[in-house]
Amino acid sequence: MAEQIIGIDLGTTNSVVAVLENGEPRVIPTAEGKPLCPSVVAFTPSGERLVGEIARRQMLTHPERTIASIKRHIGTHYTVNIDGRAYSSPEISAMVLQKLRDDAEHFLGTRVEKAVITVPAYFNDAQRQATKDAGRIAGLDVVRIVNEPTAAALAYGMDRQQAHTLLVWDLGGGTFDVSILVLGDGVFQVLSTNGDTHLGGDDWDETLAGHLLRRFEEREHVQVGKDRLARQRLKDAAESAKIHLSTEGIAHITLPFLAAREGQPKHLDLDITREEFESLTAGLRERMIRPTMQAMSDARMSMGDLDAVVLVGGCTRMPAIQTMVRDVLLHEPVIGVNPDEVVALGAAVQGGIVSGELADMVLLDVTPLSL
Repeated sequence: MAEQIIGIDLGTTNSVVAVLENGEPRVIPTAEGKPLCPSVVAFTPSGERLVGEIARRQMLTHPERTIASIKRHIGTHYTVNIDGRAYSSPEISAMVLQKLRDDAEHFLGTRVEKAVITVPAYFNDAQRQATKDAGRIAGLDVVRIVNEPTAAALAYGMDRQQAHTLLVWDLGGGTFDVSILVLGDGVFQVLSTNGDTHLGGDDWDETLAGHLLRRFEEREHVQVGKDRLARQRLKDAAESAKIHLSTEGIAHITLPFLAAREGQPKHLDLDITREEFESLTAGLRERMIRPTMQAMSDARMSMGDLDAVVLVGGCTRMPAIQTMVRDVLLHEPVIGVNPDEVVALGAAVQGGIVSGELADMVLLDVTPLSL
């Protein structure tokens, strides 16, 4: 029997772990029974460490002791200070990976030692090395680092035998990637890749949170921009509104007791329409076009050469993103894959290729940056 290698999508906002079972990839649920594990680490006032959903819940009460979106700093010298101890980004990432590994071992009933971990296609060597370091700290032998859009294509193209030219648009919590691949006869060849490692759902949240803050301060004549707890509440409300506006035309935002002026509590209570939100974030969507056109140019392809456009990452559920696919890429987006889970499923497929369980599949990837 081939050695089991788990596949991990170590995301900015959420992480997912998957495994290949009987030749089919499947997501392993967390200990809480959910497919997604928030990429959040927290330390309680008593010093206890929390990871995942329980850590995310502490964000509102102790934002200064809660660490989220650490992936945006991986590969840098950034550290987080908690109780006089400095934690590097690989150390914080390792805590998330360790939970995923523990949950996988509990689910599979066996020890897990090897993993394929995915990274944004446009990560540089320092960022990739730091991701491997995080895996090592978590007690994992990282047998491969795979680009996220490539992993998504592996999961999407497993059962497709005929030649297929694919563009993968991957908009996650912190990064944007675009990759062009040709699939056929079990061979997955990446022709080009491009992206922006500082463009993701966090930016949509921050933009809307900033807008809510300005409206509140103007209406109530009170300054709350330096209040960490108020800012965290605003960002949480912005994220919820963003998700709501993916299916509804208007979001109602209520935050009681957001601030006080002259001893009187001040509440935020307002509506935001989808049109307003899309107008506020138009500049962010514009930033997706240049990397896309560069990838098309590098692959020497036109839009007519594409057979499908696959959307990856929870942020691609936003209607304005899907409209961009139709307007810019001239294709109807493929929505038959789960954008939150497909990267981890592809990582599990790559694990099967490495272990020899999937002997009839070959992956030919590219290095996105010059060495």
